Amino acid sequence: MAGGIGIDLLEIERLERALERRPRLAERLFTERERAYASGRARPGQHLAARFCAKEAVAKALRLDAWSWLDIEVLEGPVLVLHGPLSGHDVEISLTHSKGMAGAVAVVR
Repeated sequence: MAGGIGIDLLEIERLERALERRPRLAERLFTERERAYASGRARPGQHLAARFCAKEAVAKALRLDAWSWLDIEVLEGPVLVLHGPLSGHDVEISLTHSKGMAGAVAVVR
């Protein structure tokens, strides 16, 4: 697939509240490496929110109906790693965050 574009935006506080209410949610949404990266930052939720957006943006760009959160991994850089049935796709991402919002864009090449 060539030319797919996806974008996502999220209030950081919304994700932080969800993770507080359901501590195991982070394990379902983020890989161990993503959680480790975020935990080393002053505001982990900000970095997890940007990764959440990147995963949503990738799913939109690839026009996925069903997918696993752990098949899309966003490492420092950001470097996108696609696992399982998503491996082999060529997708570029860009992340952003401010005090209150996080966002990402994904483009299939």
